[in-house]
Amino acid sequence: MSKSSSYATRKWWKESVIYQIYPSSFQDTTGNGWGDVKGITARVDYLKQLGIDVVWTSPIYKSPQADMGYDIADYKVIDPIYGSVDDVDNLVSELKKRDMKLMMDLVVNHTSNEHEWFLESRSSKTNPKRHWYIWKPPKSVSDAGVPEPPTNWAQILGEANSAWTYDNQTGEYYLSVFTPEQPDLNWENPEVREAVWDVMRFWLDRGVAGFRMDVINMISKVPTYPDAPVVLDPASHRYQPGTQFFVNGPKLHDYLQEMHREVLSKYDTITVGEMPGVSDENEILRTVGANAGELNMIFIFDLVDIDKPNVRMALKPWDVKEMKSIISRWQRCMIERDGWNSVFIENHDNPRSVTRYADDSDEWRDKSAKLLALMQTTLGGTLFVYQGEEIGMRNAPTEWSIEEEYKDIETINYWKKCKQIYKDNPKQLEHGRKIIHMKARDHARTPMQWNNQENAGFCPPGVKPWMRVMDDYKQGINAEDQMKFESDNELSTWQFWQRGIQNRKKHADVFVYGDYQEISPEDPTILAYGRTSQSGERWLVVLNFSGKDVEWALPESLKVEFWACSTYIKDQPDKPQKGKIPLKPWEGLLAKCKIE
Repeated sequence: MSKSSSYATRKWWKESVIYQIYPSSFQDTTGNGWGDVKGITARVDYLKQLGIDVVWTSPIYKSPQADMGYDIADYKVIDPIYGSVDDVDNLVSELKKRDMKLMMDLVVNHTSNEHEWFLESRSSKTNPKRHWYIWKPPKSVSDAGVPEPPTNWAQILGEANSAWTYDNQTGEYYLSVFTPEQPDLNWENPEVREAVWDVMRFWLDRGVAGFRMDVINMISKVPTYPDAPVVLDPASHRYQPGTQFFVNGPKLHDYLQEMHREVLSKYDTITVGEMPGVSDENEILRTVGANAGELNMIFIFDLVDIDKPNVRMALKPWDVKEMKSIISRWQRCMIERDGWNSVFIENHDNPRSVTRYADDSDEWRDKSAKLLALMQTTLGGTLFVYQGEEIGMRNAPTEWSIEEEYKDIETINYWKKCKQIYKDNPKQLEHGRKIIHMKARDHARTPMQWNNQENAGFCPPGVKPWMRVMDDYKQGINAEDQMKFESDNELSTWQFWQRGIQNRKKHADVFVYGDYQEISPEDPTILAYGRTSQSGERWLVVLNFSGKDVEWALPESLKVEFWACSTYIKDQPDKPQKGKIPLKPWEGLLAKCKIE
């Protein structure tokens, strides 16, 4: 990195380990089968013991729950199902006692259609808040009197539906790119922006440390609202992806700079933007560059989109070399261009990583989960851990009934579409089922597995949880059993994560701020890289992303001082210090290297 770079300048938010909580599925303390804020507070010591610095909770604001809280009806009120503002104040206080912080989810691309702002907006064309949302007249009206949407854009969470929703009362459409219950705010209106700044100040003044910003790169739309190109078969897709007209729109950076100027610059905050659909380095660095004056970091989705063609609920083949190239690209980019990475492979919108990138079978799940933990705890950037990832939770079993067990609106809409289109094509219908089993957001939303008691300790015995608990909590995939695990030879997944986080913090100059060099980029199954601090401390990470025994040739230029850990054993592994390095299936190794 250049001498002028601030990449290695220490900041608390760079070194923090962040734990994402999906509140409905974390911990129920009221006995209604639904997680709550007091449940988060009850588990603060658990998070501290794991090594967490910042807790990020998905939305807990007042909401009709059409999209699990991402449809907000009041930004300053906590939904009664989760608790109250007082409960959040208490959570902030308990975290502060342990030198921890709270990060809230800021969802301001859209609101709920039950938000007071929208109720006023749709009440008449002359209401003062009419232009707080995006209203357009129909493109045309058919001979049968059916109004046509202003554009052919498809809804994101229901690709068979229009991104526009018709309002009979005023005879116009409003833009709702996610669902009809989530109307898009009109960020062109300065009154809307000031209302958002007011919400942010409200929570920051209560002690919240910052925000994860939901689809923040969709707040600016191309003002001419053109039709989208036809990229999906029009015979089965009346509506087309319109993302090029509302992702990273023309005024995005104006709005983010105004947000920083008016609010963020006045607080010591942590900020991370959810910015799907963007992979251009120049565009991303406009947001996360050290001198950009916008956000600390964003979630770059190249890795979690590795199996995505042009829509999320679809599959495409990928291989380890592609995965390696993505990781190395963004590690090098941020180092060379003075930006900052977020390190993550799980969240509430994606399936479980051990199922997706490795092997979640009973034989290999534990080893695979540790492999992914070793990778993430040694990559540069701010580390994000999703609830249950630390115990190696996996996707729901294929035996689960889609109609009975899956709850997410995206899954429901997708399966409904599959049954309509492929009702006479069993092969295609089975392919749709496979996509759900691999990609549904529901997989990340099953209740947290705390112990081996009924309901995995998520809610009291005899209470039916809002979503089915995975049965494998009885087979050791729960926090309590893994924390208590005792063995002369190995660590549990939880213990391995805890040690990895401790090691990351102890060697932050290397693993958080250090340089990154990929090794053996052409190897088809091994991801190997070196991490080097500015003072010259060097470590080597070797990860076998295959279910086979392999040998990896250690470059002669690397001098191993000692092998520090393996995902297979508790203590230092007995491996050769030069030549061919044997690796077991899904084995990861960490070595301290000599500097000569």
